[in-house]
Amino acid sequence: MGHFEQMLSSETQFTGHIFTVTLDQVRLEDGTIAPREVVHHHGGASVLALTGQDEVYLVRQYRYALGQELWELPAGKLEPEEEPFEAAKRELAEECGLTADRFVDLQPFYPTVGYCSEVIYTWLATGLHPVPMHLDEGEFLTPEKVPFAEALAMVLDGRIRDGKTVAGLLKVQALRAAGKL
Repeated sequence: MGHFEQMLSSETQFTGHIFTVTLDQVRLEDGTIAPREVVHHHGGASVLALTGQDEVYLVRQYRYALGQELWELPAGKLEPEEEPFEAAKRELAEECGLTADRFVDLQPFYPTVGYCSEVIYTWLATGLHPVPMHLDEGEFLTPEKVPFAEALAMVLDGRIRDGKTVAGLLKVQALRAAGKL
């Protein structure tokens, strides 16, 4: 049997527009009781859109919590009950004005496993076509095409620090190296 923790109680501490926070009490494997603060998040979807010229679409967006503009894959949060693949296609259109002929599921990942339930779903999109770009109200970003090799260099030298973007770029590079893309 694997490791586990059994929830004994859960009390909501905060409910916001993007997430809810609970304070849970759990029983550990050895029988002791411990607190767990959990951020409950609906998750997100992102897209690594790759052109026929081996360029990736990245967006530059200011992130208030970090106080800086970041390079990121086009992405957004899931609405309650929204299918991740539909959200990914929606975000690609909204943020980059694109749709794609082919999507490859790059598998979900957990960005912050110690205290958050968020899951980010990522797809590789190819066979890109323009559609009207329509940012959400209050959303300000700039999409840019960057050569894939340059985007990898940006990960390695620290210019790209966003977790979903680092994961997506490195995963595509690994799949290419393994001959799976």
